[in-house]
Amino acid sequence: MFADEVVNHLKKGYKRIFEKMSAELAKRYSQDINYIANRINFINDVVSPAHHSQGNIEKFRAPHIKVPARFTCFPNGEIKAEILESIRGKDIYIVQDVENHYPVSFNDGDLKKALSVNDHLMTMFVTVDAAKQAGADRITLVTPVYPYSRQHKAKGREGLTASRVGKIMEFLGVNRIITLDIHSREIGNSFNCMRLENLHASYQIIRALSHLPGVLCDDFVVVSPDTGAVDRNKFYATALKKPLALLYKERDYSKVSRNALENNIAEIKLLGNVRDKTVFMADDMLGTGGTLLKNMKFLKEQGAGKVICSVSLPLFSGEAIKYFDEAYKEGLFYRIIGTNAVYQEDIITREWYISVNITRLFAQTISRLHQGLSLSSLLDNRDVIVKLLADN
Repeated sequence: MFADEVVNHLKKGYKRIFEKMSAELAKRYSQDINYIANRINFINDVVSPAHHSQGNIEKFRAPHIKVPARFTCFPNGEIKAEILESIRGKDIYIVQDVENHYPVSFNDGDLKKALSVNDHLMTMFVTVDAAKQAGADRITLVTPVYPYSRQHKAKGREGLTASRVGKIMEFLGVNRIITLDIHSREIGNSFNCMRLENLHASYQIIRALSHLPGVLCDDFVVVSPDTGAVDRNKFYATALKKPLALLYKERDYSKVSRNALENNIAEIKLLGNVRDKTVFMADDMLGTGGTLLKNMKFLKEQGAGKVICSVSLPLFSGEAIKYFDEAYKEGLFYRIIGTNAVYQEDIITREWYISVNITRLFAQTISRLHQGLSLSSLLDNRDVIVKLLADN
C-alpha cells in the first residue's frame, strides 16, 4: 500500500512537471500548447519507447513506473523474488515496509502470509539480489522504517546490528537507502560508499498540529522526552517559537523492558515548567509505548494541561493500543500524531490518533534523486514550515 501511494504521487508529480514545461515552452516559443505536448511525447517515445503508456499524444501520458515482480514462498519458508521484465541499465527503487505485519500475497495470490521483521528483511535481500542479477544500473532501497535501528550501540557483549544490516545491503549492491527519522544518525557513518537519505516528517506533523483548535497558544511548551531527543524537539521549539523543557530519566539496566507497563525507568526528572501548559513531545519511534505512557503520566502529575505527542514511526507493538486506549480514558493525553510510515489498520479509527501521510515526501525524494536534483529543501524544511505557520 505504501509503495502504491508513492507511485501515485510520482505520477501526479510528473504530470505537474509535464504541464508546467508545456505551458512555459508554448509561451516562450509562441506555439500551441498541444503542439508542444506532442513534441515532448515524441521525444519521450524516441528516447524510451517502452517507458510511457499509450494514449493521446497531445496530452500527458503517465510513465511506466511500477515493475512487475513475482514473490514465491516455499513450504519450508524460503522466499524467492523474480523480476518479470527487463530492468537492465535502469534506476531501480525497491520499497519494503519492514514493519507491515498484515498478510501479504505470495505465489500469485494463492498464499497470504503475515511477515515478521526478519521475513521482510530476507525478502529485501532476495529482491535486491534479483535486481542486481537482472542488470539494474543503480539500486535505491526505500524503507520507511530502518530495520534493527535500535541496535546501534553496544553496551556490552552485543552486536551492532543496525550497521551490519546496512553493510549487507551495501555488499549486495544497494547504492542508497531512503528512510524516515532513523533512530541514530551515526548508523549512516558505518557505510563505506552507500548513501543514507534520512527524511523527516516535521512539516507534516506541524501542519497536523496547527489544525488542532486552540493548541498553538501562548501557554505552549515543547518537552523533549529524553536527552537523546533534544535536537529533534529543539527543532520544533525553534520552528514554533516556543520554550523547550526536558525530561531526564534514570534507568535500571538490571531490569529488562517487557511491555508498556514493565520497563526499566527508575526515576523521571523535569527541567522546565509545564504547569497549566499545553505540552508537545516529539519522538522517533513508539514500540510498546511504556516510556511514553510514563512520561505522559509524570507530566500530568506536574500539572500539565493537554499533552500531545508525535511519533514518526508508530509501531504500537504488543498490546500498546490497549494501554493507550486506557490512558486516553484516564485523560493522560489529548492526541498522538503519527505517520503512515508504518501500516496500521486498528489505530487509525481511534479518536486520539491523527495519521499524517508522508508518501508524497518519499515520492518527491525519489523523483529528485532520479533527476539528479538537490534534496536540500526536503532535508531542511525550515523555510516551508515558517511559511506554513505564517499562513495559519
